[in-house]
Amino acid sequence: MPKFLRYLLIIIGILVIAAGCFAAFIAIRGIPHYTAEKITVKVEPTPARLERGKVLVSLLCKNCHMDEKTNKLTGRELAEVPQFGQVFSKNITNDPVYGIGKWTDGEIIYLLRTGLKPDGTYLPPYMAKVPHMSDEDVYSVISFLRSDNPWVAADKTVHPPTSPSFLTKFLCSMGIVKPFPYPKSVIPPPDTTNAVELGRYVAFNFECFSCHSEDFKTNDFLNPEKSKGFFGGGNSFKMQDGTVVQSLNLTPDEETGIGKWTEDEFVTAVKSGILPGGQHALRNPPMTPYAGLTDKEVKAVYVYLRSVPKIKNKVERNIVDK
Repeated sequence: MPKFLRYLLIIIGILVIAAGCFAAFIAIRGIPHYTAEKITVKVEPTPARLERGKVLVSLLCKNCHMDEKTNKLTGRELAEVPQFGQVFSKNITNDPVYGIGKWTDGEIIYLLRTGLKPDGTYLPPYMAKVPHMSDEDVYSVISFLRSDNPWVAADKTVHPPTSPSFLTKFLCSMGIVKPFPYPKSVIPPPDTTNAVELGRYVAFNFECFSCHSEDFKTNDFLNPEKSKGFFGGGNSFKMQDGTVVQSLNLTPDEETGIGKWTEDEFVTAVKSGILPGGQHALRNPPMTPYAGLTDKEVKAVYVYLRSVPKIKNKVERNIVDK
């Protein structure tokens, strides 16, 4: 055997062994743990916060945490995101043992802002986080979670622990996804007289960009507009019937996006799930009609989306057979 070929095979062998060792390290290490800060906050519930909190929870938490069997936020299997493993959302009712009944307001806020539980466990991208949400809206979420609403009534439902995929472990171990920094100052509400600013706020905080950009693993949650394929659609969700639902292109491209949609058509699609032409756009999961948003908020999102760069990306309806 020629000497150069022998050396080449040795190099290839070393690379294969190194890759195997690296993969084994990622698989064994799993998702890193961190140190969670102690945040001292006591939220004062008010009727306005409870009302706003129900809207926010219905839009941001209910879709993933509502269990049809209990009709409470006791969690469920998130089978639509198999790329992240076998994922179960948590019980966030007021049960002191199986839910978040013993959590402090500061611990809940810290989790929502950073993705870290009190024990330092990190929850990867399959859990929505709100690094950009105003303090007042976060307080409203806390107020609702502490309320006597039936959705959050104490319940002892327990789901199996999540089994993260190798992809999830890799993204976390390499620091590609990691806890967000806790805000250093108060985050004010958006200027509701500025349609673009209000629309950006809604689009960022209700995870619109997350599902409607190219892929969860390439989203930039701290700087959403830097996400790959920002609002260009094509992100995939696996349904129980074996089909794969792809998110729609919401950029103002006239051929493949919503460039030809009117404001009224957009409001109807978001709040009722009916596309121009009468097609049903939404599937539950991954998305339900956002009836809780006001017309002003939805119209603001429409104005904001008209300002984002066009992406030509034809999504074949939003269902692809697999």
